[in-house]
Amino acid sequence: MGPTNVLVALGRGVGDCAWGLKYPYDDGVTSAMKTSLFWRRQEEANDLEVRLTRGLMLAPAAANVVMQLSQRGVGRGVAESRVTSGSLVKRPLKRTRTTLAYVWVALYGTDDDRAQMRRNVDAQHRHVRSRPGDEVTYDAYDSDLQLWVAACMYVGSLQGYETLYGPPNNEVADELLTRCSRFATTLQVPASKWPVDRSAFATYWSTSLSHVQVDEVTRSYLRDFVDLRFLPRPLRATLRPLNRLLTGGYLDETFRDVLAMTWSRRDQRRFDRVCAVMKWLNRVTPAPLAAFPWNLVRYDTRRRLARHRSLV
Repeated sequence: MGPTNVLVALGRGVGDCAWGLKYPYDDGVTSAMKTSLFWRRQEEANDLEVRLTRGLMLAPAAANVVMQLSQRGVGRGVAESRVTSGSLVKRPLKRTRTTLAYVWVALYGTDDDRAQMRRNVDAQHRHVRSRPGDEVTYDAYDSDLQLWVAACMYVGSLQGYETLYGPPNNEVADELLTRCSRFATTLQVPASKWPVDRSAFATYWSTSLSHVQVDEVTRSYLRDFVDLRFLPRPLRATLRPLNRLLTGGYLDETFRDVLAMTWSRRDQRRFDRVCAVMKWLNRVTPAPLAAFPWNLVRYDTRRRLARHRSLV
C-alpha cells in the first residue's frame, strides 16, 4: 500500500478528531504531558511563527511551484535557466535547501540577514534572463514577476495554514499577509507594490489569474516536476501518486486547466481525507519532529550566516 492509500485510509477513521471535534487520546494524556516540549498541543501554540514552521505546512509546495511557473516569463526563466547549480532537476536537495532558507530568512531573518540573502540570490538571478532572439522575454530582476512569485508563496502559506488550523481569524489573516510581503521585498519589489490589505490582494490575484499562460516548454517541465522525474525511479514510483494528489488538490481549476490535469470528485474526496490526516498528525506529533525540516533549516541558515557562507 503506497503512502497515498495509507493516508486516505487513515482519513476515513480520523476525520472528526482531525478537524478538532474530539481528540481521541485526551483522556489518557496528563496536563504535564500536554504542556511539555514533546506533547505541546497545537492549540496552545498561538504564535504565528510556531504555526508556520511546521513541516506539514509544506504540503502545498509542489502546487505552489506550478502556480509560480504559470506566468510565462517565470516558467520560461526556470525551464530554460542556465544556472545548473540551483536546478531542481539536477540538484534537488540543494534547491530544496536554498528555497526553504529563502522562506525562513524572508519571514524571520533580520534586515542584515535579508540583505545577505538578497546579495546571494541576485548573484544567481544575474544569469536568468532571456537572450536576443528568444521566443519569450524574461528577466529574473523583473519586479512584476517577483511580485507574482511572492503572491503565490503567500497563497501557499495560507493554504497550508487552513489545512492544519482551519481558516484564520481576521487578525491572523492580516498578520500573515503583512509578514508574507517580505517574500517580495527581500528582493527587488518595492513595498508600495505589495497589496495593502486582503481586499487589494484578492483584486490583484483575480486579475493575475487572467494572465496565467503556460506554453509547451513550461508545460513539459511542470509535468515532469509533478511526476517527480528528477528523483530515482523507486522513490519516484512511491511518492508520485501522493504528489499528484496534493498538487491537484491545492491548485485552482485555472492552473489545472493549463496543465491539462484532470480532477474528479473521487480525487477531491481522497484529497480531503489526506488533509484531515495531516491536520490530525500536526496536532499529535511531538514538537521537534513536527517542526522538521524547519528546525534544521533554521540551524543551517544561522550557521551559514555566522560563517559568512553563501545561503544559496
